[in-house]
Amino acid sequence: MVCDPIPGLQTVALSVVAGRGARAEDEIHSGWSHLLEHMVFKGAGGRSARQIVEVIEAQGGNINAATGYERTSFQVRALADGLDLGCAVLADLVQRPAMDAGDLAREKQVVGQEIAEAADAPDDLVFELAQTAAFEGQPLGRPILGTPASIGATTPETLSAWRASLYGPQTLVVSAAGAVDEDDLLWLAERDFGQAAGAPPTPQAPAAFTGGQRPVAKTLEQANLVLLLPAVGVKDEAYFALRLLAEILGGGMASRLFQEAREVRGLAYAIDAYSETYADTGVLGVFAGCAAKDAAELVRVVAGEIAGMLTPVGEAELARAKAQLKGAMFMGRESALARAEQAAGQVLLFGRALDPADMAAQVDAVSPADLVKLAERILAPKKAAVAVLGPKAALKAAPAFEAALF
Repeated sequence: MVCDPIPGLQTVALSVVAGRGARAEDEIHSGWSHLLEHMVFKGAGGRSARQIVEVIEAQGGNINAATGYERTSFQVRALADGLDLGCAVLADLVQRPAMDAGDLAREKQVVGQEIAEAADAPDDLVFELAQTAAFEGQPLGRPILGTPASIGATTPETLSAWRASLYGPQTLVVSAAGAVDEDDLLWLAERDFGQAAGAPPTPQAPAAFTGGQRPVAKTLEQANLVLLLPAVGVKDEAYFALRLLAEILGGGMASRLFQEAREVRGLAYAIDAYSETYADTGVLGVFAGCAAKDAAELVRVVAGEIAGMLTPVGEAELARAKAQLKGAMFMGRESALARAEQAAGQVLLFGRALDPADMAAQVDAVSPADLVKLAERILAPKKAAVAVLGPKAALKAAPAFEAALF
């Protein structure tokens, strides 16, 4: 349990987070965690789907959920006096869903439409293609939504068994921020989750970055590109160095990629770099949108800027990146829900909530030499995952990136 009171706030955010998600799935169970997250809202604890929403909204709140690779979270935001009800409702969703066969049949159709929608959205599909290439044949390389075939195989009984393993008490964290008292939250957590039961979680296999190319021709006006390189996980000592490297490379309008690829050369209408981290691994990524004729030249520019990180950055550039990163970290904490979610994730990973001041100090401690060392680690395997989606003229960008970088 994590409690983060925010003086003066008249609202509360409550998150019940399970430390399991799509990464717990094998190919047969692909998409089951996401489907389960949908299904618990169809009825739980004696309330219908409509009643679950109405009872929360009647107290000025809202309810939501999200499934990721390593976590599934259920969230309620409410006025200060809505914590009691919110905790009870979330406990019902996690522990006592109805799992009606008719609801499941309908929800399979809804998720099937969600899968089709993602396939029709270029900026969704290109990321999925890159993720598949980066972690081929592994849970991290499969879409969180699953496939029509894998979700079609579920029954109320098999999905209930999946819930017992996914939302077992060993994986759950109850976290609240805002107008909340620690004693009150502890009492509610004991009341609603003290008797939680479920199977112990199975160990997750380590992830391995495989790399590969996924060029897909599609009739589009522009080319969409995602370039991924193997990086470090959230527990690695170089985690903040990775965040800063991504910031310098393509984190904003002053970044190297934005300035060189867009402002100087005019090759891209959108370009940015980012890091995506998991418990034991991560990726450094670049997304770009450009004219098909410019795709090959653009990825060569990107390769050059990535290689440029092997040279120590200047103090002014590093100071700017640190200010941006710390600004993002602290601005994110202005949301009570973000604070509750962040704290829950930290407890699952580290066994405790981390002090924001300590994290800021770790950002400040990163040196130019640390960034060079990390860039060397990222480039040493000579592996990349490259997804290109768009007109045929853009597809040559996939081999061009690897040839330029390696």
